[in-house]
Amino acid sequence: MSAAVSPRHVVIVGASLAGLRAATALREAGFTGRLTIVGAERHAPYDRPPLSKQFLTADVPADTALPVPDGLRARWLLGRAAVRLDPYRRVITLADGMRLPYCGLVIATGAAARSGVVDGEPGPEQGVFTLRGRDDATALRAALTPGRRLLVLGAGFLGGEVAAAGRALGLDVTLVESGAVPLERAVGAEVGAFVGTLHREKGIDLRTGTTVTEFGTGPDGRLKGVRLADDQLLAVDVAVLALGAAPATGWLAGSGIEAVGGVPTDSRLRALFPDGTTVPGVVAAGDAARVPQPLADGAAPALGHWAGAAEQGAAAARTLLLGDAAPAFAEVPSFWSDFHGVRLRSVGLPGLADTVKVHECDWDARRVEASYHLDGRLIGALTIGRTSRLAAYRRTLAEYTPR
Repeated sequence: MSAAVSPRHVVIVGASLAGLRAATALREAGFTGRLTIVGAERHAPYDRPPLSKQFLTADVPADTALPVPDGLRARWLLGRAAVRLDPYRRVITLADGMRLPYCGLVIATGAAARSGVVDGEPGPEQGVFTLRGRDDATALRAALTPGRRLLVLGAGFLGGEVAAAGRALGLDVTLVESGAVPLERAVGAEVGAFVGTLHREKGIDLRTGTTVTEFGTGPDGRLKGVRLADDQLLAVDVAVLALGAAPATGWLAGSGIEAVGGVPTDSRLRALFPDGTTVPGVVAAGDAARVPQPLADGAAPALGHWAGAAEQGAAAARTLLLGDAAPAFAEVPSFWSDFHGVRLRSVGLPGLADTVKVHECDWDARRVEASYHLDGRLIGALTIGRTSRLAAYRRTLAEYTPR
């Protein structure tokens, strides 16, 4: 059990969307103590979704900065990563050796892009990129010049958006996916096939059921081509690895929190030790957290969605101030993505479904409506061109009571 407290100093590790929402919620709730925000990146909080869309394609890079409210009164420690947590002494150590005591801590360090799919994999200097932060997007944007040959490995949401951006910029684009269709695990085979048709219609060479096994470079060290698992060779100038992300929680090693797959939390976002007890004064939010989902009957699937990070950041702040009096986190997850001018929206947890019901699939009108079910009950819904229909699904999902 955790009683309400009045922390004198709250530290937020992660100058992210979740971190900024936590800071804002603290001040809005009347917190008047010291507030410190630590960020590994040199940038103030910014929005990530545009990085794979208009940031890459606009003549002038899109402004991705998140608005910082007046009166936040925060001390910003940017470009200074946290490397260690002692939850017993309530001290964080930064990479430069600075020790930062806290009364309350919000862990909002987000996630890092997965890489290392092939031994000896080239890096950005050779033309092989990942895309997670603003610096990644800036470097990739400079490489996406018309006439070049782009390969995107992974046809999930991020990979599909990057591939679409490449085509919009005039590049020859190959999209490689190990599954049978794009997004099959996330939205099912039918909707995945619809998205695959969108890609092919726009001139993207979509290769499914294969992956990259080797990168080839020229005498200058630059990327020249790849070998696929089916032994095909492709000439390539730029490659993007869009293989998902892993929670950025390595700095918690040795803290007693087992956070390899994200910081485990209770329903109020309080961090948990392996024995299920709460870590005193510590909450977690966003991609760094594994939060129980009512729709999943208390399981904590990885989500990585913008809306979840924003909502969890605010909820974590309330828990720091209110303890057990804070409401349990029960927001219905939601997500959107854009491909070639078509917007896909979802609510709930489609990726957990064992049955998909497609209610509409009109290629000419670019309209899709699908519902997702687990053990016979609704667990998610998705639309393309039918956004208004999601409201009813959301209401039903919000009414579900975990077993």
